[in-house]
Amino acid sequence: MTDHQRRMQRKKDVVDERISQATQERGVLILLKGNGKGKSSSAFGTMARSLGHGQRCAVIQFIKGRRETGEYLFFRDHPRLDWHIMGHGFTWETQDRERDIEAAEAAWAVAKGLLENPEYGLIVLDEMSYMFKYGYLDTAPVVEALQRRPAHQNVIITGRTMATPLQEIADTISIVQDERHAFRGGVKAQAGIEY
Repeated sequence: MTDHQRRMQRKKDVVDERISQATQERGVLILLKGNGKGKSSSAFGTMARSLGHGQRCAVIQFIKGRRETGEYLFFRDHPRLDWHIMGHGFTWETQDRERDIEAAEAAWAVAKGLLENPEYGLIVLDEMSYMFKYGYLDTAPVVEALQRRPAHQNVIITGRTMATPLQEIADTISIVQDERHAFRGGVKAQAGIEY
């Protein structure tokens, strides 16, 4: 056996042991946060994976709403996907706090209903974290609904910051870092990249 084969066998033994210890079968809560680009893209990539396995999925977009995104255009006719565009755009564009709160409450009502429905394998709550940051929604009923959802149901929440109560119940938290962004270099947002 070569040195490489011995190293790979040791690595395989470690990985196999970790796999054998993972015995729970249940849905997970995933938080995708940070200032970097790609949180929603990651969520939609995971959703594509779920759809590929025949699961029913749903997306609730809490902010996006003024422009049809590429992912919406791609997925909108999928028979096992419900897509809800509930926002009116970013707060610095809407500049109407009461309207934004009403939109957040309407989006949460849809999300809550989906979180109670065992037909859904994955629910993406896109940019929901801003609803807590801006004080549009209270975390307590959201945490309760997440904890009471069907046992097999997976949920992904995206946004730059995450409320502490969500982080406390999350199974997976990934941070998307920003080292450089084309926009700061003067490159306009473009279809297929930013939306």
